[in-house]
Amino acid sequence: MTREPIVISKTLLALPRFAKTLIVIMVDASLCVVSVWLSFYLRLGEFGTFSTSQLTVVFLSIFLVLPIYLFCGVYRSIFRYGDSNSLLLIIRSTIIYSVPFASVVMFIGIAETPRTIGIIQPLLLSLFVCSARLTAKLWLGSMHIHPKYEKGITTALIYGAGSSGQQLASAMHSSDGIDILGFLDDDDSLQGQFIGQLKVHDPDELETLVAQLKIDTILLALPRINRSKRNEIIQKLKNFKVSVRTIPSFVEIAGGNFSVSEVVDLEIDDLLGRDAITPKQELLEKYSTNSVVMVTGAGGSIGSELCRQIIALEPKCLLLIDHSEFSLYHIHSELETISKQSKIIPLLVSVQDKCKISTIISAWKPNIIYHAAAYKHVPLVEHNFLEGVKNNIFGTLNVVQSAIEHGIKNLVLISTDKAVRPTSVMGASKRISEMILQALSKEQTKCNLSMVRFGNVLGSSGSVVPKFREQIRNGGPLTITHPDIERFFMTIPEASQLVIQAGAMAKGGDVFVLDMGKPVKIIELARRMIQLSGLTVKTESNPNGDIEIQIGSLRPGEKLFEELLISNDSETTLHNRIIRAKESHLDWERLVDEISRLQSAIEKNEVGLARRIISGLVPDFQVKNKIVDYYYNQSSNNT
Repeated sequence: MTREPIVISKTLLALPRFAKTLIVIMVDASLCVVSVWLSFYLRLGEFGTFSTSQLTVVFLSIFLVLPIYLFCGVYRSIFRYGDSNSLLLIIRSTIIYSVPFASVVMFIGIAETPRTIGIIQPLLLSLFVCSARLTAKLWLGSMHIHPKYEKGITTALIYGAGSSGQQLASAMHSSDGIDILGFLDDDDSLQGQFIGQLKVHDPDELETLVAQLKIDTILLALPRINRSKRNEIIQKLKNFKVSVRTIPSFVEIAGGNFSVSEVVDLEIDDLLGRDAITPKQELLEKYSTNSVVMVTGAGGSIGSELCRQIIALEPKCLLLIDHSEFSLYHIHSELETISKQSKIIPLLVSVQDKCKISTIISAWKPNIIYHAAAYKHVPLVEHNFLEGVKNNIFGTLNVVQSAIEHGIKNLVLISTDKAVRPTSVMGASKRISEMILQALSKEQTKCNLSMVRFGNVLGSSGSVVPKFREQIRNGGPLTITHPDIERFFMTIPEASQLVIQAGAMAKGGDVFVLDMGKPVKIIELARRMIQLSGLTVKTESNPNGDIEIQIGSLRPGEKLFEELLISNDSETTLHNRIIRAKESHLDWERLVDEISRLQSAIEKNEVGLARRIISGLVPDFQVKNKIVDYYYNQSSNNT
C-alpha cells in the first residue's frame, strides 16, 4: 500500500467519533443520489441530467433513509470490525425504508417517475451501502490501525450484559473516548447472542478477544454481585494486559450518588481483595441518631468519613472541629448537600486550644465525641517532633479533660496500629494518648472513654493507593521502601463504622481492634495495581515491561511489620470482627507527672529530653534512629 492511502487512513481513524459518523452519513446521502440516478437509467435505458421529478425522488430518499438508519443503529457499527450481522442490519433497515419510499413512489406517485423506481432504488441502495461498508472494512482493517493507538481512544469490553451493562453501552455510544466492542458474561444463555450490535462473549475467550480486537480496557458493569464473586472476576482479569475499571455499586446508583454511565477506577475494596466487613445497624445508631455529635479532625480522611457515616444516621446536631480552613469548608459544604434535617456546625479551632475546646463542649454538650484530630504521617512527625507531640498528646488531653469536666457521657479516640511497640514518634504519641484515656477511665466515671485501634486505611491521605495511582499515571516508577514491608489494611468506611460501633460497645478504658485478617505485602499491592491498569511490571526478566517497582530504604520511624495487640489478652464483643484488648498502662498519678515534665521540655524546645521522657513512658518505644527533627538539627548546627 502506498504512503498516501496510509496517511488518509490514519487521518480518518484519528477523527473523533462524531466526525466519523458525520462522514458516513454524507456517504450514505451520496449513495442515495447515485442509486436514484442509476435506477432511472435501468428503468428508462438512457442517461440524463436530473429533472425536477428526479430531484424530488432524491430528496425523498435522503429524508427517509438517514433517520431510519440512525434509529435502527446502523451508525453505531464500527466498519473495520463489522461482520455479517452488521450487513443484515443494513438490509433490515433498508427494507423498513423501502415501505414508505415505495408507498410514495408507487401509490401516491411523483410526476414523471416510473412506479418501479419504488422497488429498484431500495435494492440498489442496499447493495451500494453494503458494498461501501465492506470496502471500508477491507481498506481500514488492512491498516492494522486500532482505536487503541488513536488519540485518547480506548477499546473496551463490558463485563456484564445485564441492564446496567446495556445502559453503560448506550451511554458510551456517544463517547468520543471509548469504543465498546462487545460484552462478556458468565451466563451461558447470553453467550453468542447480540445485544444491539454488540456480541456477548464467554469470559474464557478473553485472551483471544484481547489479541484479535486489541482490547485495552474491561468495564465492570456488575453493581449487584457480592464482593466474593467480584474479587474472583478481578483476580481472573488481572492475568491479561487490560485496564479494569468499574461503574459504581448498585447502592450508590440507587442512592443517586452516581449514574450508571460513570466509569471510575476500581474501588479500594477491590484492591484489598477481601469482603467488606458488614456493620451492625443497632450499634451505628445507638449514640448518633437524634443526638448531638462532635468530631475533631472532621476535615481529615477518617474524620470526614466519620461525618458522612454519622450524618446518614440523622443526628440532631453535628459539630465539625478542625484547624484547617480548607478541609473544614470542604466537608461542611459536602455534608450540607447530603442532609437537610441535621444541624451542621463548622468550628474552626485547634484541639491544642484547651480554652476554646472547653467552651465549645460546654456550649453544645455533645452526647458523644469522636476524637480524630492527630498528626499521622510518620516521617513528617519524625521531622517535626515537638509539634507532633503537642498535637497528638496534649491535644488529646485537652479534649478528654474538657469532656470529663462538662460531664460528656462518651468519648472515642481514634488510634493506630503504630501505637503497638512503636518505632516512630507518631506511634509513641498515639500510645501515650491511649494511656491517658486508660488512666482517666480508672479515675472517674462521668465519661465513658474508649479507643479504637486499626491498621492502614486505603485511600486516606498518605495512603499508598493514591500515591501508586499517581505514579502509574506518570509512567512510574512505583516506589517502595522495602521488599518485605507489609501492612494491615481496611477501607475508610470500614474504619469509620468500626469507630462508631466501638463507641456503642464501650464500658470504659476499652481498646478496640478490628480483626483484619492477614497483612498485605505492599509490593504485592503495587503489582496488583499495575496489572489492573492494563500494564506489566518491568523487571530484569521482563525488561520490556511498562512500570518499574523501585525499592528504597525504610524511612525514619517506619516499621517492616505492624501489630494490632500489645498483649495476647483479648475478648470478643457483640461484633464478631471487633476485639476488645486488655492491656496494661500507668496509673494517672504517675502519668500526669511525666506529662508535666514532657510539657516543660516542649516549652524549652528540648527535643532530646522530650524523646527520653516518651521512651520512659512507652517502654516498647523502639528508638532506632537519631533525632531527625529539622529545628533541633538546625539549632545544633548553629551552636
